Amino acid sequence: MKFHLDKEETQRYSRHFALPEVGTEGQKKLKAAKVLCIGAGGLTSSASLYLAAAGVGHLGLVDADCVDLSNLQRQILYSTADIGQKKTASARDRLLKLNPQIQIQEYETFLTAENAQEIASSYDLLLDGSDNFSTRYLTNDLAFFLKKPLIYGSIFRFEGQCTLFEAHQEGPCYRCLFPETPKELLPNCSEAGLLGVVPGIIGTLQATEALKWILGIGTSLRSRLLQFNALTMKFREFQLRKNSFCPLCGTQPTITQLIEEKIYCATSMISKPIPIPTISVEELEQKLQEHPTIKLIDVREPSEYTIAHIEGSQLIPLGELTSRLEELSPKQEIALLCRSGGRSAQALLSLREAGFSKLYNVEGGILAWIERIDPSLTAY
Repeated sequence: MKFHLDKEETQRYSRHFALPEVGTEGQKKLKAAKVLCIGAGGLTSSASLYLAAAGVGHLGLVDADCVDLSNLQRQILYSTADIGQKKTASARDRLLKLNPQIQIQEYETFLTAENAQEIASSYDLLLDGSDNFSTRYLTNDLAFFLKKPLIYGSIFRFEGQCTLFEAHQEGPCYRCLFPETPKELLPNCSEAGLLGVVPGIIGTLQATEALKWILGIGTSLRSRLLQFNALTMKFREFQLRKNSFCPLCGTQPTITQLIEEKIYCATSMISKPIPIPTISVEELEQKLQEHPTIKLIDVREPSEYTIAHIEGSQLIPLGELTSRLEELSPKQEIALLCRSGGRSAQALLSLREAGFSKLYNVEGGILAWIERIDPSLTAY
């Protein structure tokens, strides 16, 4: 289908026409493009505004939530007058006011394994603006099975990160970076702090990646994770590699269809406490200083360990733990660490079954260590 640019569009996108990398043909590509935004919160707020302003011809919005007063600190798609209204409807009105020459498709629902393929199949590109692990893994798997690129973004406190996943073209996927879903000790989803401008910055980066991909210009973030820290005003970049053992895109996949994993916040699990000994990061620091015989085992993946780790810790990924027991002594005190405490709790139970008894699970994992002991390390 050939797309024509009328006189109004020519004037609206005149700054694009002045760029040799875009020009008339590039603007027609943008007009023909279809981008699905999964979630209509902070990330999508800035991303969708810039995509609409740039002239991306068809935007889809997937979300079932209503606008809440607490959203307005960071979700700039909405105003006080929108409180109580459906996010997709309010977002549609706002985007069309910005650019009435684009099309907006509302999906007033949450993404599920049952509706995902039907919703996403007609789009060229997926943009992950979700705020929970369940949807994040589902979106990742959806993009892989539909052979579509996925622009990933996530935010927490003062930090955010962004990348482009194209696992169907030999690149890594989200599961390559985080093979296992965190089961316990997740931050409370409703109370996790967040500086309001951070989703705007990361969402704008997502929009930038989307425009570049549509136009076929520049160097994408494929196989690179870009991390931003608002407190230090620094960007850091990490190389991502495809994991041959990935359960989705590895050489022997175990995930062969869309699945929906329910992953809950820590507060939803208070009624089911983990019956295992724990140690705070402050207590761990003291033990490492006063009792250097304690062994600290980091059960994360190598890619995570590269981003941040505690000096002197030994990396044994959770999936390798039972096959490397000879590296550990049942007579020694062992502290187990992961990102936030879930995988290390699983590791502790595995070691207990193997006859180990002097075990501790580090509460809050490396994230707690970074926050309360060594802020110079990079949180992710």
